[in-house]
Order: sequence, then C-alpha cells, then structure tokens
Amino acid sequence: MPSLSRLRAFAPDKMKDFILNEIKNKNAVLVGLITPEQNEEKIAEYLDELDFLADTAGLIPTKRFVQRLDKANPVTFVGTGKLQEIKDFIKDEENAIGSVIFDDELSAKQIRNIEKELGIRILDRTSLILDIFAMRAQTAHAKVQVELAQYQYLLPRLTRMWTHLDRQRGGGAIMRGVGETQLETDQRIIRDKIAFLKEELKDIDRQKTVQRKNRGKLVRVALVGYTNVGKSTIMNLLSKSDVFAENKLFATLDTTVRKVTIENLPFLLSDTVGFIRKLPTNLIESFKSTLDEVREADILIHVVDISHPQFEDQIAVVEKTLYEIDKTEKPTIIVFNKIDAFTHVEKDEDDLTPKKRENYSLEELKQTWMSKLKENCIFISAKEKENIDELKQMIYNKAKEIHISRFPYNDFLYQTYEE
Repeated sequence: MPSLSRLRAFAPDKMKDFILNEIKNKNAVLVGLITPEQNEEKIAEYLDELDFLADTAGLIPTKRFVQRLDKANPVTFVGTGKLQEIKDFIKDEENAIGSVIFDDELSAKQIRNIEKELGIRILDRTSLILDIFAMRAQTAHAKVQVELAQYQYLLPRLTRMWTHLDRQRGGGAIMRGVGETQLETDQRIIRDKIAFLKEELKDIDRQKTVQRKNRGKLVRVALVGYTNVGKSTIMNLLSKSDVFAENKLFATLDTTVRKVTIENLPFLLSDTVGFIRKLPTNLIESFKSTLDEVREADILIHVVDISHPQFEDQIAVVEKTLYEIDKTEKPTIIVFNKIDAFTHVEKDEDDLTPKKRENYSLEELKQTWMSKLKENCIFISAKEKENIDELKQMIYNKAKEIHISRFPYNDFLYQTYEE
C-alpha cells in the first residue's frame, strides 16, 4: 500500500503544507474578506481566531490584509490590487514573511494562481486546522482520522503540485506530458491510501463499539463545546484525572472517558474534541466515530467561555454541529465557564444609544435569555474552582433521574442514602 513517505518523495516541498513545524520562517500574513455575509466586526473576530490558530501551529502573524468584496475572487480570492499590495509587503526584506494564510478554504486554482503571483507558501484555514490536528493527535485512532482528512483535502488539489513539469497538449496517451502521467499516478496512490485508511478506521470503530458495550448501562455524560473553553480543565476537576489542558486551540483531540462517582452514583464522563466555526467537512466526517461518545451520551454538558466577546455565536456553532452529529434532543446543562475572566465596558451616562453585548455586566446577562434556562445552566470558574460543587450537584440530579428510570428498584436505596 502506498505510504505518505512515498508521496513526499514525489513532491517533498508541497507535502510539507501539513508539516508547518518544518517551516524555517515563522512570520505569516493573514488575509480575510468583508462580504455581505460577514461584516467588519465579524471578519475582525474571524481573523482573531485565525491568529490564534496560527499561533497554535507555531506561526507568528505579523500583519492582516482585509478587502471588501461581494464574494471571493474565483481566481485569486482577493482582487488584483489587494494581491499586489500583499506582494509588495512580502517583497520588503525587512518584513521577512514565510507564509500567507487565508481565512477560507481555497480551491486548487486559487492556490496555484496565488502561489505563482506571490512566490511564497500559501495556506488556507483548512490546511492550518489539519496541521494542528496532526500535531495534537496522540492515539492511533486520532492519527488515522487526521491522515484521512489530509488526503481527502489534498486529492482535488494535486494539480498544483506538478505545474513545474512540462505538459503537452492534444494527441492521445503517447502525447501526454510527464506531469500529467505523474499526476495520474499520484491520484491513484492517494485514492488507494484513502481506501486503506477508511478500512483501518472501520476496524478501530468496531473495537470502540465493543468497548462501549462493555461499559454496561452506566449513565453517560459528555463534555461538549467550542475549542478552548475549558472542557479538559472541568474534566480534571470532576474526575480527579490529569487530562492534558492548555490555553491553545484543540488541546484535546482524543476522546477521554473516565468513571466518576458523585455521592453514591457512578457514571461515565467523556471529554470530546472542541468545535470551531468553518470546521473542515473532511474533519467532521473523519471524526464522526470519535463523536460517537456524543451520540450515545445520556446528558450533555455544554461548556461556554462567557468571557469571550462572541460566546453566543460560539454556542450557535456548537449547537449546529451537534445537530449534524445527532438530531436527538438530550438533557443538557449549559456551563458558563471563565467568570473570573469576564469583563464589560461601562457606557457613558450621556450615551443614549442602545446597550451592546459588551456593555452588559455578568448579573445583567444572567437576566437575559439565560434566565429561561433556570436549573439547566450554571456559572463557574474552573480555574478558580468556583461553583464546582454546585455543578456536581446538578450533574448528580440529572444522572440520578436517568439511573432510576433504568433501575427503578434503586430508588429506595437512593432515598435511604439521602436520609
């Protein structure tokens, strides 16, 4: 079966798109578009996130370029004038730029044309996320999932790898150039690799299914949420485990499952991969088996970073992704984390314009739509361990309801214990 190393041997420079730690010049430029679908405020937020993604991948964003267009240019993403502006900035030796990162997924045609014009490594949001996933993957399962997503992303973009080879036009098979026959060879290698990885994933999925069945009928609780909201920190507090957690995007890729006991009730707690807007479709498909923990969960704990300026948008992204994974409604506790980092901007007394999101205090926010959640939401600080006991009690109450519905004869035991 063809291997990744064999493909790298064909085009070593291009295959390093997924190995960003091999880039010597870490300085990068970020590029985004203001369109009817995303205004200036939105693109600023998206580029902030792209900046964080680049930092997580080990790159150093030094400048941002933004252009207002009705839609992305199908040839060069941005207009020719903006592309020339980016080129002039890159050509200035004092800036020492090693790569340009675009905030949307680029087509093979766009990448080829932009690379030809700028003469520098071009990355898009998808390839950046794929590289981070590749760096974060620890288990064989996660590595196979990421590699599959990488090959699926790479297959339609192979044409740009062989532009340095001469291609002859017209005639039959005998008249085709070296580049074209090499392209066909690589396409076959990658299709074989994709088929092989899919079979490998099926074998791993079967093993995972057996493992889940062996867990019996314990209540299952899954931590879900946007990336970098504190799920792993909460996991460590509840399970007294040592799951890796840091202030980086996608710090956790592999689903971690721990048996937790609160008072007299044991249940299974799982920490899943974080979601993000514009998550590559190939990654969602590849990680569906990992997200089986979400599908099979009895209770979801949706963790939200309330200190983030656009936390409501993040909630919408997570809910949309959850619906794509599993359309079944489940009991959900929304945990508003990082209250210790929450800040707001006081309005001037003379300012008569309506309050914006950033003008609300935490207490005022609690009186908005959040008040309708009642006992299904809680405000905590995992870092400062604030309100963790109250969170445990909420999980216990919901898990107990499900446990008793499965084992009615245990109801008497719970009553006796609580008395």
